[in-house]
Amino acid sequence: MRVPDGGGRAAGRDPSPGAAGGSAARRWRVLAGAAVLAVVTAGCGIRTTSVPVDAGGAPSRVPCSLSEAASLTVAPGAGVPARVYLVCASGLEAVDRTVRPEDGASEEAGRVAVAQALLDAMRERPSQSERQAGFTTYLEGPLTVTAGRAGDPEGALRLSRQPEDLPPVALSQIVCTYGEAEATSVRGAVVLGGPGKYPVRRYVCDEKVKDRPESPVPTQAP
Repeated sequence: MRVPDGGGRAAGRDPSPGAAGGSAARRWRVLAGAAVLAVVTAGCGIRTTSVPVDAGGAPSRVPCSLSEAASLTVAPGAGVPARVYLVCASGLEAVDRTVRPEDGASEEAGRVAVAQALLDAMRERPSQSERQAGFTTYLEGPLTVTAGRAGDPEGALRLSRQPEDLPPVALSQIVCTYGEAEATSVRGAVVLGGPGKYPVRRYVCDEKVKDRPESPVPTQAP
């Protein structure tokens, strides 16, 4: 009968070389996988974080469009359909309105009546459907318009406030609305002045004004 020598170790306590090598290989594969994942996320511009990040909801889109039924609701004989410019998504968009210009005793009086009716329509609070679509107006407070005075060019209009004193967006609304109405435009421009003795100016509405109404409205030589 052989007796194990003192240098021997009890069975089950000495891990085999194969088991030790397999454990080390598994650890190496885990570390290598983590390193590859870090490189991939860094290359994609993704920063790893140990805490959850709330990125918020997806950005909403403002439609700036109205259904045909909502854009023009005119009862027969209630008024005259017209187009005015309101503000939506930082730009100008045309919407349909119903205006009721007073009958003028002359062509000039009728033209001023149309200009005032358009002005009132721009100042009118947007309807519920228009607000839901993102429309608003920058025209506030009482504002009236009269015919030009002696010495003004033909077709001139005078506002109760100096045009330059109005918010740029509000002036852009007026110029683009008047510029597309036959009664208030003069050869593609709008001749506007204020109550003071300053001369009138010829304002022009173009696509740049509609896209960026907060910028100064371009003018032409009288």
